[in-house]
Formats: sequence, C-alpha cells, structure tokens
Amino acid sequence: MDLKSGLPFWLIKNGLNKDYLTLDDNIETEVLIIGSGITGALCAHFLCEAKVKCIIVDKRMASTGSTTASTAQLQYEIDVFLFDLIEKVGEANAVKAYRKCLDSIYTLEKIIKKLKINGDFDWRSSLYLASNAAGLKDLKKEFDVRKKHQLPVTLLTQKQLKSKFNIDKKGALYNDCSAQIDTFKLCNAILDYHKKHSDLLVYSHTDVVKIANKKDHIIAYTANKNTIKAKKIVAAPGFESQNLLKEKVMQLNSTYVLVSKPMKPTDFWKEKCLIWETARPYIYIRTTEDNRIMVGGFDEPFQDPERRDKLMEKKNEAILKRFKKLFPDSKIEIDFYWCGTFGETKDGLPFIGEHKDHPNMYFALGYGGNGITFSVIAAEMIKDLYIGKPTDSDLFSFDR
Repeated sequence: MDLKSGLPFWLIKNGLNKDYLTLDDNIETEVLIIGSGITGALCAHFLCEAKVKCIIVDKRMASTGSTTASTAQLQYEIDVFLFDLIEKVGEANAVKAYRKCLDSIYTLEKIIKKLKINGDFDWRSSLYLASNAAGLKDLKKEFDVRKKHQLPVTLLTQKQLKSKFNIDKKGALYNDCSAQIDTFKLCNAILDYHKKHSDLLVYSHTDVVKIANKKDHIIAYTANKNTIKAKKIVAAPGFESQNLLKEKVMQLNSTYVLVSKPMKPTDFWKEKCLIWETARPYIYIRTTEDNRIMVGGFDEPFQDPERRDKLMEKKNEAILKRFKKLFPDSKIEIDFYWCGTFGETKDGLPFIGEHKDHPNMYFALGYGGNGITFSVIAAEMIKDLYIGKPTDSDLFSFDR
C-alpha cells in the first residue's frame, strides 16, 4: 500500500541513506525486527543495549515508510481525552497510559544524549486550544482530571491566551513538557549508531512473505526465497501489520501536511509552541529547526491512495485557511506538502506485546497521533518481555 504522497519535507531535507544492504543469503539471529522506521529502530536500540543480536528487514529502503511523513510532535496527551479514556479503560490504566507517554519523551531525550546523536530534539511548550464553547467545556473537565492526577497542565483563559500568545480562542490547556524532532533524521542516526557499535544489520528491499513457527524458533521466508531463522520476531511495520492479523484492530486515516518557506524570527508566535485544537477536523502546528512552519490535519478515513491524493489541494486550502484564522497577519507561503496514512484505535492506545495467534512474535503497533511516544514505550516493553522482566503489557494487550 502507498503510505504517503507528495514531497515529505524530512526526506528532501536529509536525503536518502546511501548505506543499505539487501538480503541475498540465509541468515540466523536472536530477534528479527520487521520494519525499519522509528519503531523498529527504537526496538533495535533497546535490544542491542541488552546485548541481544538483532536484524532488521524492510520491504522498502530503510526508514522510508511512514517515518518520513511524520510531523513528530511529542506530547503526553493521547488523542482521546483523559476523562474519556478513563471511561474506556478505567482510571488507573488511563492515568498510567498518560504518564507513560510523558515519561517516554524524557526517555527519548536520554537515548539521544547517551548515543550522542542528532535528531533535532527540542523541548517545546504546547497549547491545546478550545475551538468553541463546547471545546472549552471539555478542556475545563480535562484540566480537572489532569490536575487530580498531578499531570503537567495549566488552564489559560481567553484573556490570558490573547495576552501571551496573541491567539483569539475561548481558552487553552498549556504545558511546558512537549517536544519535537526530525523523525527521519533520528531514525537513521539510531540505526547508524547500532550498525557501528552493536553489529546491527539492516536489510532494505527485503520483504517477509511467510513466517513458519517451529518448536523453539521461527523461520521467516522472503520474497527472494531467502530464510531468516530467529528466536523471536518483532512486528513493527506500522499499519501494514494489519496483514498479519485476522481481526481489524484499527481504522485507517489520511492526514495532510504542508510546510512553509523559511520565515523571519518575527513571524512566529511566542515560544514556538506546539498547537492543536478541540475542533474536528482539527489542525496541528509546529516549527522546524530551519525556521519553517509545519501545519497538518483535516484527517479523514482512508479509502484508497488515489482518492486520498485527489483531495490534497482541497485539504491544503482548508488547512491554510484554518491556520490564518489563528494567525491572520501571517505571511506563510507553502514550500512542501504531502499526505500520509496512519492507523487509529478505538481507545487511542497502541497494541504492544504478544498475540494468541502468533507465537514467538511481539507486536509494536503505536497507532494514532502519539505514534513516536508509543514507539518508545513499545520498544522498551518488548525488550523487557524478551529478557523476562515484568511489564505493564496488559495495558496495551490485544485482549484489553
């Protein structure tokens, strides 16, 4: 399936990684990771740190799937309000999920510092705007439940929002513990580090077409008729993992993104904070290291790549119009745009861990707007499962 269309900014900015292999022999390893995007890279990181021998395969060139289309806003908020999530999974589990998302941002920063790599990680504040009176009511309810559980949050009134950020909305939730990255750059940096320091092998254009479970291992067969023997498999191919599952665990959506030409320092809002809103469909906004504005949103259910792509011009116009409602004096001009496909679950939570129909396989399915924070959580949890360390896997299990 076509994951994205248009010109993803990160791929143009960084260029393709020229260092890649294709599998042309039968090989053996401890853990085979399917998918070389940010989720697969993080899984490899935690396993390599635990001295577990890993191999990554991807049917595309490494890191060029949906990772190149990510807008890479790291927020502890899940797409589902905490008060709604409590109704779905219970108070203890909902709060634990939110806290794990918060912790994952700090974990990612620690990984970057420890490996001494560059992924353009940058701490940012965040604004969740009330688009209307109903949105403000929801934000007030959300503020109360987050404060109750000591999650970082401040409720800004309309007057405070206008005074501090020059945004004319009913109010907003504010926090100062969000972040942003260049996902494609970071993904390749993690892979390159472990290729050099952990003997990690990453095979591009290597499509696993069949998996055979044996008594104490698996055999993966590739489209080129090679085999990979491993103790365990980690399935981290994004929404394409749906091909491995009988039941439908997600809804496919398309999202649309545009990136401006470089702007002057005076063209940005205060703190260059991450911005999103309660309106549905909504937009989300961030900046880039080279002083551009990235705006995306107006998601809609995915039907097929052709229909998704035909909507791109119309979606770009709608996104730009909504942005200019927030910042009417902005001189934003579009330089890049694309659309991508992502999965979304009913409760907004990922699926992590084992599945009853797939022995010797761990799934790392970080769906939704929190894909990268979920990837960090999944990667560490799968490492713990492999080495036999207790985890909170029930929170993200397939039968929750």
